[in-house]
Amino acid sequence: MAKIKRQDWYSIPNLLSYLRIILVPLFVWVYYQAETINDYYCAAGIIVVSGLTDFFDGKIARRFNMITEIGKFIDPVADKLTQCALIFCFATRYSLMWFLVAIFIVKESFMAIAGMLMLREHKKLDGAMWYGKVSTFVFYVVMIILLLWPMIPISYANILIVICSVFLTYSFIMYAVLYYKMWKGMV
Repeated sequence: MAKIKRQDWYSIPNLLSYLRIILVPLFVWVYYQAETINDYYCAAGIIVVSGLTDFFDGKIARRFNMITEIGKFIDPVADKLTQCALIFCFATRYSLMWFLVAIFIVKESFMAIAGMLMLREHKKLDGAMWYGKVSTFVFYVVMIILLLWPMIPISYANILIVICSVFLTYSFIMYAVLYYKMWKGMV
């Protein structure tokens, strides 16, 4: 593993990732305190800011050769914390969201364990695969819709949750197949 340099902790992309982590409890607090439509819009705004910082930290890191070992760790941590905050907040409002919570926990636990096992074998994924990116995109679209339309009819919310669950499940299956192939030396 590459040595982490002191200045890497303070690179612009990593500072943006830290900001995303700080935005997680702020979002949760705003969401649970929300009483008006504007309060929900404020919570949505926090997620949009988080998404923009996620976009820019990656662009800046690649463009200005600021990719660091700490960044490779902290960026996905910020992503998962944000996603966890969203689905757990929504699970208090939409009972079907608990199904998505279960899929999310199983997928992310599998990814963490499989990733650690692969590292022991000196193998690792070279970034997110297209199906993971599509799943994440669908996830955020659904979450933003639920945030911006807090009075959405439950049937519409359930349809969105099912769509998100299908994409998350597909991503999980595809990553499981990929890790299996890596484990067997097929990739």
